[in-house]
Amino acid sequence: MRAIIHKKYGDPNVAYLAEVAQPQPNDNELLVKVYASTVNRTDAGFRSAEYVVSRLFSGLLKPKNQVLGSEFSGIVVYAGKNVSGFKVGDKVFGYNDKTFGGHAEYVAITYDAAVAIAPTNISLYHAAAISEGAHYALNIIRAAKVKSDQNVLVYGATGAIGSSAVQLLNYFGANVTAVCNTKNVGLVKGLGAKNVIDYQQSAITKLNQKFDFVFDAVGKSSFKICKPLLSKNGIYISTEPGKNGANIFLALKHWILKRSKRVLFPIPPELSQHDIIFLKELVEKEMFKPVIDSYRNMADIVEAYTYVDSGQKTGNVVLKIVAE
Repeated sequence: MRAIIHKKYGDPNVAYLAEVAQPQPNDNELLVKVYASTVNRTDAGFRSAEYVVSRLFSGLLKPKNQVLGSEFSGIVVYAGKNVSGFKVGDKVFGYNDKTFGGHAEYVAITYDAAVAIAPTNISLYHAAAISEGAHYALNIIRAAKVKSDQNVLVYGATGAIGSSAVQLLNYFGANVTAVCNTKNVGLVKGLGAKNVIDYQQSAITKLNQKFDFVFDAVGKSSFKICKPLLSKNGIYISTEPGKNGANIFLALKHWILKRSKRVLFPIPPELSQHDIIFLKELVEKEMFKPVIDSYRNMADIVEAYTYVDSGQKTGNVVLKIVAE
């Protein structure tokens, strides 16, 4: 089968299209013919191993799992004899950041992992982008224990994580103020933000409002900058460790000293099937929809990773494994 592989860590050029053996599913696994995947920050991070700690999971010197692709959607072509809840012909989507495999024509996954029947109101190409950004957003929202009517600032509201966060926070009843660039103001309003700040026109430091939670979805702010924006017991969470790992150390310091305005740095748990089904139901109720930046073909993988690494994408970059 065709797959995008990487045999070493590095820049986008380490990823290339190759022929590899098709996975052989066991009795409790599904074999999915993949229609689409995404090229996202999770995949890019494991590809580059920029954060060396990722090598503890992916291999110290070289990748253990050569085929990346944490997200996938497709059609079940085999269901092991111990599988329940799925059958051959089912349209499914899922997430796997442990062994990956979505950037290939076929992927095998345990039936009780983060996989579910795809929503009926969007295409498989769209369904591939449901889980990665929403997984991180949901974890961080839960860590901050966001309550209805709390004021939340989302910095970087147009990436996969940020656009998911705006929609999920809106679902949970928070009052969302979102920060984005000029061209995406309309998009972010449509996602449910009550207020939108165009950072190209006005700095967030000029805001007079206080927030119960500041969610930096792109890792481009800092606790020092955002601290004045926090309410008395406000929480700051970034998706990135910060300069020299500052957010990790601040989270530990604030936990020890019991600071009121504090940094949290939650480690995301493995995405559960329960959460995948929750996201599916939100999509079917039209309360959540992944934002699509663009579509790429497998032959364009280097360009796709280069674009994702640039930090300029809006929402998700979908990788087409099967052409429409």
